[in-house]
Amino acid sequence: MSPLSYIHHFEPGTNPAAPPVLLLHGTGGDETSLLAIGRQFSPGSALLSPRGDVLENGAPRFFRRIAEGVFDLAEVEQRTHALADFILAAAARYDLATTRLVALGFSNGANTAASLLLLRPEVLAHAVLLRPMVVLQPAQTPALDGHQVLISAGQFDPLMPADHPEKLAALLRRGGAEVTVCVHAASHQLVPADHAVAGAFFAQLNSR
Repeated sequence: MSPLSYIHHFEPGTNPAAPPVLLLHGTGGDETSLLAIGRQFSPGSALLSPRGDVLENGAPRFFRRIAEGVFDLAEVEQRTHALADFILAAAARYDLATTRLVALGFSNGANTAASLLLLRPEVLAHAVLLRPMVVLQPAQTPALDGHQVLISAGQFDPLMPADHPEKLAALLRRGGAEVTVCVHAASHQLVPADHAVAGAFFAQLNSR
C-alpha cells in the first residue's frame, strides 16, 4: 500500500497555535463525517481525515470485525501500522507536527486511535476517544508519558461493554498517559455532554 493511498480530506489550519487534528470516523462514515465537530472543538486547526479502507456490507471501517466486538487482532495490528505509516507520510506532505497531533475518533475510529496509541504512539500526541472499547491488549504497554487522553462513554451504550472505558483507561495509564474518563447518560450516539467535555479538552490543549 502506498503511504498516501488512503482516500482522505486535508484542511489547512488557520491558527498556528491550534494543534493539528486527526479525524477517525465510525463505521459507515467517511472523510467528511467529523469535519464539523473537528472545526467546532478546535477552531483553526489543520484537519486530516482519512476514510477507512475496509468495507463491512459497504460501510467503511478502519479494521474488520468477525462479529460484534470480535476482531482479528493480527489484522487490527496490520491495519494500525498501515494507518500510522499514512499519518507519517501525510504529516510530511502537509507539514504537520506529529508531536502535536490530536486524534479525534468515534466508535471504530476511537478504537483505531487507541490502537495507534498502543502500537505506534510516536504518531500521536493526544487523543479524544468517543465511545471506545478495548480491542488490543499488547503484552508490553508502550511509553505514553506526556500523552493526554479523553475517553467519553455512554452509560447505556449497547455496543460497548460497561467496564471497557475504565479498562482502556487503566491500560493507557500503565504506559504513563494522563487519562480522563467521562460517562454520560447516553447510548452510542453522541450527546451534548460529549461535545462539552471534548470542547473543554481541546480548549485546555489550545491554552498551552
